[in-house]
Amino acid sequence: MTPYALPAPPSRPAAEPNTAYLIASGDLRPKANLAGWPTQVQMEADVTAAFAEFGWTVRRANPVDPATGHGFISSQRMGLEVFKSIPADAPLIVAEAVWQYSHHVLAGLRTHRGPILTVANFAGTWPGLVGLLGLNAGMAKMGVAYSTIWSVDFTDDWFKAGLRSWTSTWQIPHDQSHVRPLPPLAPSPELDLGQALARQLLADKAIIGVFDEGCMGMYNAIIDDELLNPIGVYKERLSQSTLWAEMLTVSDDEADAVGQWLLGAGMTFRLGTDEATELTPAQLRWQYKMYIAALRISDDFGLDAVGIQYQQGLKDLSPASDLAEGILNNVERPPVTSRDGARILWDGKALPHFNEADEGVAVDALVTNRIWTAMGLDPATTLHDVRWGEDYDGEFVWVWEISGSVPPSHLTGGYAGAVGWRQDPVYFPLGGSTIKGVCRPGEVVWSRVFVQGGALHVDLGRASAVALPDEETERRSQATTPAWPIMHAVLHGVTRDQFMARHKANHLNVAYAPDAATADKALLVKAALFTSLGVHVHLCGDVSL
Repeated sequence: MTPYALPAPPSRPAAEPNTAYLIASGDLRPKANLAGWPTQVQMEADVTAAFAEFGWTVRRANPVDPATGHGFISSQRMGLEVFKSIPADAPLIVAEAVWQYSHHVLAGLRTHRGPILTVANFAGTWPGLVGLLGLNAGMAKMGVAYSTIWSVDFTDDWFKAGLRSWTSTWQIPHDQSHVRPLPPLAPSPELDLGQALARQLLADKAIIGVFDEGCMGMYNAIIDDELLNPIGVYKERLSQSTLWAEMLTVSDDEADAVGQWLLGAGMTFRLGTDEATELTPAQLRWQYKMYIAALRISDDFGLDAVGIQYQQGLKDLSPASDLAEGILNNVERPPVTSRDGARILWDGKALPHFNEADEGVAVDALVTNRIWTAMGLDPATTLHDVRWGEDYDGEFVWVWEISGSVPPSHLTGGYAGAVGWRQDPVYFPLGGSTIKGVCRPGEVVWSRVFVQGGALHVDLGRASAVALPDEETERRSQATTPAWPIMHAVLHGVTRDQFMARHKANHLNVAYAPDAATADKALLVKAALFTSLGVHVHLCGDVSL
């Protein structure tokens, strides 16, 4: 007999036939979980009814907590506890109608032995699609098999066929015929440029500064040094407390000069007096200080790109980071001097910013900046959420949005087309301005760097940003997040469901080109650069090389 207190062997309930367990990963912010719970309840009822048509019972793994008023898994610890009540080999549904923090459930998903299905409602009001893609990308990174599906109302034949397939085979096949590996590239000036830029990056190296990793539980947004270093990219790990401390050293006069520059460039702001619900001059001043502080710290460390987490932590100290992030990515922006006033920092240049500290976008924005600059193009990049979309006039038009950190050169009218709206108090208690506007029509290259199978991959594709009538733009804006900038995007040769099934992230990176022919050339340079670095390159849809 051992003299030690051995823990009891872990036990799990037994799986029941034709029964699937359901969990919902939620936000870390209590107000966000409460706000989204009614939508989640409706979605779960619809999913349960659809499964019942096939003779299946859906059992919620955890009840609604009367203390919180919702049934979301709202922390990593809670996720561990909930998984103790789930049979280890039971079919498992992860249902997402809202934004979710993947790390709340990834520990349980990593070791779950039963089949896993992720499902989301295809709607714009709540970012369930964004949450679904982030969760899928996390499982792809850690090598966990899953099936995935989505629906507008969970009654369509395509959705039901997917459920029939999953309950009988534990798989839902999706058409990914739009994806192909990069073929051998013929000699061209674009190939020469891509290879030369890759050689430069490998020889001289680059530093990305990360103000705290793992924003909002995005495991997929963290890329290990062992994968970054071989392509010449190194991290400078910074703390958001350092950014806040630097903001405290910026004078009001310096901050106000940034505001005057923006007003002079034509940007306007919807101002009020209620700090809790409206945008105020005090909030803007803090955002200007963040912009200045980010540039000065980036100068201190010699950064080639910078990312600010903001959520969580900094949201409880400062207004939103989005205004600073968007203008950092713009070539034309308010001048900021070094602390001694001797130099203008990044004079006439953009400092690539990857918001929400998404390191996949960091790599992408870094190389995009260098390629577009070498080609004499505007190097501004936007990180967009894959938010939602609908058919319009016979074609599917995506709504790509981000929380306000769009560079003004991407907007119709530039700074004059940008309006600062207050961020939603549910997510941004201290407010702050967005850069609201409509992305201008034009040709874009979209891309995503992601981790799968222990290696770096990149998907490359083409799209057109299109103009929709004002009333349709307003309808789509109101159907999503009205305070945020919006892009109407039409993918080239990629359907809605092909894109959803393939995309290994909640984000993508977008850069403009003056015309289709130049966009094709820029994409070719990008493909040549990445393949020269040993990154697995995948072409998506209609791409002309």
